[in-house]
Amino acid sequence: MSTADRARTTLLCVPFAGAGASFFHPWRALAAGRWQVVPVELPGRERRILETPYRSVVEAAKNSVDDIVAGLGEGARAVLFGHSLGAVLAYELVHLLSARDVCVERLVVSGSPGPWTQRERRATGLPDEEFLVRVEEFAGFRHPALDHPEMRELILPVLRADCEMHENYVPSIDEPVGVPICSIRGSSDGLVQAEHAQEWRSATTSGFSYAELPGDHMYLVDQARKVLDLIEAESACGGSCPVPEAREF
Repeated sequence: MSTADRARTTLLCVPFAGAGASFFHPWRALAAGRWQVVPVELPGRERRILETPYRSVVEAAKNSVDDIVAGLGEGARAVLFGHSLGAVLAYELVHLLSARDVCVERLVVSGSPGPWTQRERRATGLPDEEFLVRVEEFAGFRHPALDHPEMRELILPVLRADCEMHENYVPSIDEPVGVPICSIRGSSDGLVQAEHAQEWRSATTSGFSYAELPGDHMYLVDQARKVLDLIEAESACGGSCPVPEAREF
C-alpha cells in the first residue's frame, strides 16, 4: 500500500481498561503522513465523564458504531487497533463496521488472548484495595492518579466497569472476521502468554501475523513509535505476509 493510500486510511484506536481517548493523542504526530489517528471515545471518562460507563463489550460496540461511522464518513477505510480490553472491543467493531460500508483493512490486537478465552483470575467484585492490587498485578503498573482521593473517586468506577465488561466478555458472533489480523504482545508480558496471543489466528479467515515488542503487558506506553512502524510494515504486506510463529520487531 502506498503512502498516499495510507494517508486516506483512518487508524481507529480503541482504549484499554481505564484509559481515555487522550492516550492516543500523541500518536497523531507519530503517525503524520501515514494515517489519520482517531481514538474511540467511551462514556465515563474525559469529555464524557458524566455519562454512565458500559459494562458490556457487545453493548459498547453496538452503541458506539453509529458515532464512529458518522465520524469516519461514507465509504471510509480503516485499520483498527485495540489493546487488552480494546482488542476485544475492536474485534466486535470490525463485525459491525464491515456491515456499514466501512472498509476495514486490518485488525491489530495487542496484549490480548483470543476472543474466546476468558481470564482465570478476575478483579471484578473485589473490595477497592484488593481490586486495585489485582489490576496493578494485571497491568504491571499503578496509575499515580489512583493515589489522589479525588481522582481515585472519578477513576475507580470506570475502571471497575471496564474490568467487568472485559472479564465477562463473550463474543456476539462465533464467525471469524474476514480481515487480516496482526496480534502484538510485549515480549515479557506475564498476563498474556505467546500461545494465547496467537489464538487470534482462529479469529480470521484472512491473513494472520504475530509479533513481539520489548516490554511487559503495557509495553505500548513506551513503544508507540514501534507499534505504528509495525502496523505500517504489516499494511505494506497487503494481507499476504507469511505467518511467523514469533517475530520480534
